[in-house]
Amino acid sequence: MTPTLLGRWQTRLLLLATVGVLVTLPFAVGLMGNEAQPLLWVLGYVALFGIFWDVLYTYLQKFRWDRDWPAAFQLLAGIGEGFFIALIIKLTGLPGIPQQTPLTLYLLHYALVWVAVFTVSQTLMRVLFPRSRFRGGQWL
Repeated sequence: MTPTLLGRWQTRLLLLATVGVLVTLPFAVGLMGNEAQPLLWVLGYVALFGIFWDVLYTYLQKFRWDRDWPAAFQLLAGIGEGFFIALIIKLTGLPGIPQQTPLTLYLLHYALVWVAVFTVSQTLMRVLFPRSRFRGGQWL
C-alpha cells in the first residue's frame, strides 16, 4: 500500500523523534563540540519542512502509474531536502542555527540521520507496525 499523506506525516515524525534524536544525541551532547548544538534544531527543521515536502510528494505520486514512491525516489528526495536546508542555513541561517554552522558537520549529521531513518523505515517499522501497510502507512 502506498502511504497516505497522514501516514507519511506520522511515520516521518515518529522516526525523527526516535531514531533521529538517537543519532543526533552524540553530536549534541558534546562529542563534536559546542558547534554541534544547532543540529538538534536541524532535526526539528527537517521535520517541519518535511511536512510540506510530503504534501508535494503525495501530489507527485499521483502521476505515477502505480502510485508508488520507490526507494530511489526516497534517496533523491532526501538529497533534495538536505540540500534545501543547507542552502537556507548558508544563505540566511535559521532560528537556532547560525549561518556559520560548518557545512561538513551538517552534512555528516544529516546523512547519518537520513540513512538511519531510511533503514528503520524499511526494516524495523515493518516489524513493529505490520498493519500500517494496510492503512496507508498510518500507525495510530
